[in-house]
Parts: sequence; structure tokens; C-alpha cells
Amino acid sequence: MDSIIFPKSLKKGDQIAIISPAGSVNESQLENGLKIIESKGYEPVLGKHLYTNYSNGYSYAGTEKERISDMNWAFNEEEISAIWASRGGYGCQHLLRNLRLSKFRKNPKWYIGYSDNTVIQSYLIKNNFASIHGQTVKTSSFGVSEESYDLTFDILEGKLPKYSIEKSTFNKDGNVEGELVGGNLALIYALLGTPYSFNFKDKILFIEDIGENYYALDRMMISLDLAGVFRQIKGLIVGGMTNMGNEKDNKNYEESFDEFAYQIISERLKKYDFPTVFGFPNGHIHDNRPLIIGAKVTLKSDKKVEVNF
Repeated sequence: MDSIIFPKSLKKGDQIAIISPAGSVNESQLENGLKIIESKGYEPVLGKHLYTNYSNGYSYAGTEKERISDMNWAFNEEEISAIWASRGGYGCQHLLRNLRLSKFRKNPKWYIGYSDNTVIQSYLIKNNFASIHGQTVKTSSFGVSEESYDLTFDILEGKLPKYSIEKSTFNKDGNVEGELVGGNLALIYALLGTPYSFNFKDKILFIEDIGENYYALDRMMISLDLAGVFRQIKGLIVGGMTNMGNEKDNKNYEESFDEFAYQIISERLKKYDFPTVFGFPNGHIHDNRPLIIGAKVTLKSDKKVEVNF
């Protein structure tokens, strides 16, 4: 198996392409994120269709052709040093068959995003390139912690993260090392059976999600089980499960680490004994700390919980 390639570290003054591969955004939604990029000493370069709005059953950031054009420009433009998605939403799957990495292969760049961007990150790791599963340029309704952005810039500048988190009662203890794959559970599920699905063999899987009914969460977990994912992975990290379920009397409805969602996941994993950590601060949550898809990660869960790159 080919080793995963890490893009080179950025230096002050480097250009970061800002593109919208999925849902539409307006200028006010990116204002704060663009200011942060500039304050760190980098130059945001806006994709031609960054603010385009194309309505076709969903508010996309342009037609498929327009979004593909921006993505391939960002991948292959020599002056661009990193690519930062404006937001997720829906639409990244439209791009997969038309992505081009000709010049990117000679000059790999960090790709930053989460949510629907899981699709792009799966594509990149299939081509042996690491990426950052972290906060988009657009800040969501629940806001973003300052540390979430700071840690992303640390990775861009060559500093790998080390995390220590609180222990959950749902955890399965153990120590394991492996390559990290995953992202948004709905997209991991959507890619199953396609040529663009993650390779789960001997990997540590990360999952997070937002706004799913509990039965839909259960359906996705069963699908991963039936596909043999849980027989292949070495460990599992579970992040935010935000606004899950539609039961209005559910006291955890607005919680980022939904206890009932965790219970559903835990029940589906009972027959497996790999280390499992719940409550990792990544996902559709305020404290969205970046993970590196494709990196070797050490997962430790005993008296304390550590996730180190």
C-alpha cells in the first residue's frame, strides 16, 4: 500500500483558495472566517463561483459544472497553497467523477472542511493524500471556538495535534494505533459500495453527524455493520451528534453529544471489542477541533483518553 502524502507546511503570505463545493453562501457568512485567515498572515483567494447561488431542489453554490471548475482550479493552480471549503451542506458527490489532480500530485495542498466535505476527503485519501477534517470558513449557528481555528492553522504550519478528553461511560478501553479515516456518518454511509468509499481495513474510524432521526442513525450503523466495516477497523472515535432525533420531549435534543444517539451506537457495537471513544470534540459543534484524515493516530482509553497524531 502506498504511504499517505502530507502536503507541505504553509508560510506567511501563502494563498488559500476559498471555494464552495456544495451549498451556497453569502458574503456576510464568510466575513469572520476570511478575517481570521488574513489575521494569521495568509491571503484568501476567492473561487469564481464562491458566492454563486443555483437553486435546483437545494440551494447549491453554482451548477455542477461551475463547482467542478472551482474545485479543479483550486486543486491545480500553482500559486494556491491550501484549499478551504466555505461550508458543507449537500453537493460534493456531484463532483467526484470530474475531479482532476494532475498538478496537485506534484504540489499537494491541504484541503480543509467537514460535513459534506467528507466526500472530498475520501476521494483524496483514495489518492493517498491527507486532509484536515475541521471547521469550514463559514461559522455555523452554534458558533466556533477560537481554538478550533487556531489548531487548524497549527496543522497548516506543521504542528500535529495531541488531544486529551474526558472519559465517557460508553467508552470501550484499549490502546491502538492506525490510520484515521471517516468524517460525517451520513456521507460515509452514502459512499458505501462505491469506488469512492473509504478503505476501512485496519483503520481507526471517526464518525459525527447532525440532524438525523434516531432510526436513521440506527439504519446507518446497521449498514456499516452489514458492509463489514466494524469487522475491519481497529478502533472508533465518535464525535458530535447534534440535534439528533425529532422527539420534542427528548431532553438531549439540543445537545452536541447526544446520550441517546451514543446509546444507539454503543448497542450496535456490543459484539465488537475494538477500543471506542465517545465525545471527541469534532463535528457540528462549537468546539470543532481538527483531525487529520490519513494520518497515523494513537488512540488510548483507560484511566484517561488520548488521541495523538
